Amino acid sequence: MGRLRNAKIHVERAIKQRKIFMIQGHYPVIRCLLRRRGWVEKKMVHHLGTTLPPPHKNLDSSVMGDSDTTEDEDEDEDEAFWPPQLFDFDDLLEFDDLHGTHAVMSRMVRDEIPYFIWTTRRNVLDCRFLSKDQMINHYARAGSFTTKVGLCLNLRNLLWFEEADADSFFPRCYRLGAEDDKKAFIEDFWLTAARNVLKLVVKSERKSYSIQAEEEEAPGDKQPKKQEKKPVTVSPEFVDEALCACKEHLNNMAHVDIDKDMEAPLYLSPEAWSLFLQRYYQVVHEGAELRYLDTQVQRCEDILQQLRAVVPQMDMEGDRNIWIVKPGAKSRGRGIVCMDHLEEMLKLVDSNPMMMKGGNSVHLCNNSIQKHLENSCHRHPLLPSDNMWSSQKFQAHLQEMGAPNAWSTIIVPGMKAAVIHALQTSQDTVQCRKASFELYGADFVFGEDFQPWLIEINASPTMAPSTAVTAQLCAGVQADTLRVVIDRRLDHSCDTGAFELIYKQPAVEVPQYVGIRLLVEGSTIKKPLAMCHRQIEVRPALPHLLTQRGSGEHKDSGPLTHSPSPLPHLPQDGPAAFSPCAPTPGAGPQTEAQQAGGL
Repeated sequence: MGRLRNAKIHVERAIKQRKIFMIQGHYPVIRCLLRRRGWVEKKMVHHLGTTLPPPHKNLDSSVMGDSDTTEDEDEDEDEAFWPPQLFDFDDLLEFDDLHGTHAVMSRMVRDEIPYFIWTTRRNVLDCRFLSKDQMINHYARAGSFTTKVGLCLNLRNLLWFEEADADSFFPRCYRLGAEDDKKAFIEDFWLTAARNVLKLVVKSERKSYSIQAEEEEAPGDKQPKKQEKKPVTVSPEFVDEALCACKEHLNNMAHVDIDKDMEAPLYLSPEAWSLFLQRYYQVVHEGAELRYLDTQVQRCEDILQQLRAVVPQMDMEGDRNIWIVKPGAKSRGRGIVCMDHLEEMLKLVDSNPMMMKGGNSVHLCNNSIQKHLENSCHRHPLLPSDNMWSSQKFQAHLQEMGAPNAWSTIIVPGMKAAVIHALQTSQDTVQCRKASFELYGADFVFGEDFQPWLIEINASPTMAPSTAVTAQLCAGVQADTLRVVIDRRLDHSCDTGAFELIYKQPAVEVPQYVGIRLLVEGSTIKKPLAMCHRQIEVRPALPHLLTQRGSGEHKDSGPLTHSPSPLPHLPQDGPAAFSPCAPTPGAGPQTEAQQAGGL
C-alpha cells in the first residue's frame, strides 16, 4: 500500500508537470533516463486514433525524394537482443520494475496525453494531431535527405544556398529510372572511360620505365620468357579519340563552346561511343594491349592535369569505370551491385526498376552484414574481431601513419560541412515543427587524402549495441539527445555532452505575400466628367505607339501626341491601375490583366 500511495503521488506530480512519455521499441536507455527525470511512461497502443495507415508508395514523392518512408524504416533492426556483456550503463538495474510499480503507474496514465514520444517509424503518429508542446522524435518529409534519391536531387541545388561544390564531398549519383538522369549517366560513363584511357597511357608509360630500369640494373638475372600467345592490340587512334573527347569536355566546362552551333555534332556520336566502349572493354577487362605514341603521353598528362582542376572526383574514380548500383530505398547493404559495363547496368535497370530484392554483394562497412560472416584467417592481426574501431583508435592509427592532424584539420571539418550542406538544401522540403527533433546517422568513407565523402544519411539509426564500440557510443548518444531536447529547454547553458552546435542559420522573415498567384488586383479609377469630354476625341497614342514600334509597322504614323490634362489623383488606401489616356468610347471596363499591366 505504501508503494501504491507513493506511485500515485509520483503520477500526480508527473501529470501536473506534463512528464508523460511514450516509446515504441526497445530503448532501455531512454526509458531509464526519463524515469530518472521524473517522467512516467504511457504504454503505446497500436490502435490509437492518431495512428496512420501503412505509407502509400507514391511515385511522385519517391522520385522527388520527399517521401516519409526512408531507407532505414522499411524494416526494423533486431533490437530485442541486447548482449549483457556489451551493455554497461550505470544504475540501469536500479530502475528495473521488480515490484510492478512502473506498470501500475503506466496504467494510471493510460488516459493522459504524452508529452514526449519516441518511435522507430515516423508514420505511427500524425504530427498534425499533436499539440504544440508534444515532443516527437521525427520530422515529416525528411526523405529529402534520408533517401539516396532525395540526397542526390537536393544536393544539386547547393549553389543556391552556399558557394560550394557538392561533387567535392558527395560521389556522383544518378537516378537511372529518370530519363534525364539516365542520359546524363550515360554521358558520364563515356567521359569517365575516356579519362581512364588517358590514365592507362600514363600508367603504362611509367611502368615501362620502371621495368626498363630493373632490366638495366640486372641484365643477366632475367630468364627468357616462353613465347606466349600474341595479345589483341588497340591502335593509337583509340588514344586520339579519348584525347579529343576529353578536350571537348574541357571546352564545354569552360564555356568555350558558347558560340558553337546547337546543331553541330559532337566529336563522337552515340554510335561512335559504343564502338569506343567495346575497345575500352578489350583493354581494361580482356587484356588487350594499348598502343600509343610517345607524343601522346605528354598530351595525356597535360589534359589529365587540366581535368583534375575541374573534376574533383577524378582521382577517386580509378581507371576501371566501376559504379555502385543500388535501389533507391533499401538499407543495410541490400541490393547493392558493383558493375563496370554500361550495357549491363542499363539492362538491369530496364528489366526491373526496383533492381533486386536480395544482394550478391557485401556492404563492406555495414555491421548488419558483417555479423553474419566469418573473419578471414589472412586478416591483419591488429584488427578487432568485431571489425569496428572507435574514433580514438582511428586517430591513433592516423598518428602511426604520419598524419596526426588529419582528423582535426580535414576529416572532422569535412564531415561537418557535408552534413550542413545536406540540411541546407533540404530545409524547404522538410516540414518545420518546433517541438520535433530527430536523430540521424551519417555514413562517410575517406579517400587516400583523408577527404571525407558522404555516402548517405539514415533516419532512425539502430541504437542496439552490436559491438563493444557501439555499446558505449549508442548509450552516450541517447543520453546526450535527452540533454539537448529536454534539459536545454529549461537551461540553455546546460551540458549537452558530446553534441556541439555546428551551424545556426539566422531567421528569415517570411514575405507577406507568397504563393503562385502573382496577380495584383485593383479597381478602375473613374475620371471627372469634364475631363472625359475634353479627351473624347483623343486616341490613346502612347499604347498605340508602343504597339507600332514593337511590331515594326506604320513607321510614318507621325509624331507622338498626348493630352495635356493632368493624371487623375491616386488614392492612398490601396493598389490601383490606370492608363495615361482615357479609354476610347465603347471600349468597356478594363480587365484585371489590363489593370495589372498598367501598374
